[in-house]
Amino acid sequence: MRIDAHQHFWLMRNRAGQWPPPELADIHRDFVPEDLEPALKACGIGGTVLVQSFPTVDDTGFMLDLADRHAFILGVVGWVDLKAPEAARHIARLAVHPKLKGLRPMLQDIADIDWIDDPRLDPAIAAMKDADLRFDALVMPQHLRALTAFAERHPDLSIVIDHGAKPRIARGEIHLWREAMAGLATLPHVHCKLSGLLTEAGERRDAAAIRPYADALLELFGPERLIWGSDWPVLRLAGDYEGWLAMCQAFVPAGHHDAVFGANARRFYKLDPNRNGGVA
Repeated sequence: MRIDAHQHFWLMRNRAGQWPPPELADIHRDFVPEDLEPALKACGIGGTVLVQSFPTVDDTGFMLDLADRHAFILGVVGWVDLKAPEAARHIARLAVHPKLKGLRPMLQDIADIDWIDDPRLDPAIAAMKDADLRFDALVMPQHLRALTAFAERHPDLSIVIDHGAKPRIARGEIHLWREAMAGLATLPHVHCKLSGLLTEAGERRDAAAIRPYADALLELFGPERLIWGSDWPVLRLAGDYEGWLAMCQAFVPAGHHDAVFGANARRFYKLDPNRNGGVA
């Protein structure tokens, strides 16, 4: 089964005054499962991982409710304030749902770039480990030092870096990003998503601009720890679902397609496509 390991749904009425702003017209509207299903069917994608895009527990509840009603949503990555005193209790409560597979703090939106490198997170991380949840790292290049320290402190926590840590493709910056990613890639419990790169490319939205970064991720993490995701509907700001999938399939050697476009997501998130899974 092909799996899209990174997509979003949202209702604008639940995000009043928050991202996305009206000027991002292509994504400033509701996005629900019925909007994505035609692309999934056209591309032969059998299941997805639905990832949070708003830092509230209510949004996590919204996603889990969608997962209950739509079989193709194989897993959900939610949100909890990991530094809140009651974080461990919230995590234990949410983890009762069988489709909750991970949590994601929105590190890219936190002013303190060292926020994640803080022992105050330890109780919440212990609760994540107890619940066998994964950690999605929504980071940018400036966060990679702190993320490395965090990952080294928690070698038994499965971590995935979203969107290749959002390298500055539009500016052609690659060397410092690659060096920092290489350090993280030496840690066997750290994985990476081949996702989100197109929206970091600015006007350079072609395979020639993206390939050096995709090649670096494949080289550093190998075909066993690289996981494909669409980042739909944010992807709509830069391209379309079919085009992004085809571009990534051209980047990844055919012999590794089964792993990168399905098996790795299934293993990392412990997805069960046989449990009422698949596009209806």
